[in-house]
Amino acid sequence: MEAKVTWNQKMSFTGIAESGFPVPLDAKVEEGGDGSGFKPMELIAVGLAGCTAMDVISILAKKRQEVSKFEVSVSANRAEEHPRVFTEATILYKVTGKNIDPAAVERAIQLSAEKYCPAQSMLGKAFPIHTKYEIVEE
Repeated sequence: MEAKVTWNQKMSFTGIAESGFPVPLDAKVEEGGDGSGFKPMELIAVGLAGCTAMDVISILAKKRQEVSKFEVSVSANRAEEHPRVFTEATILYKVTGKNIDPAAVERAIQLSAEKYCPAQSMLGKAFPIHTKYEIVEE
């Protein structure tokens, strides 16, 4: 995989990888930026959420779960001192639909964590990642 960032001005960069989609990156105003893009650590959290979300929704579809809405959020704690790494994270899966089987959701999350999601596997070596889920019946 190849990725690069190109400097625009101040703390503003445009990131691009093999997929070809541009991603704006910036810092907060108090850090010398304009606040006009993602902070790099936010992208790591979004990448983690997206990686596991794609696995879980795919597995739930194969298990014929009637999912109508699906959200995955990552809440990550960071160290107080620099380099301010993530110290732990919780992934929350919110599954909305009809007759969603909790066992199917649990298994999909487990398969993502243990077998399919490279982001979760890699980041889980650096800090603990906890998972939770909510099922909302329509």
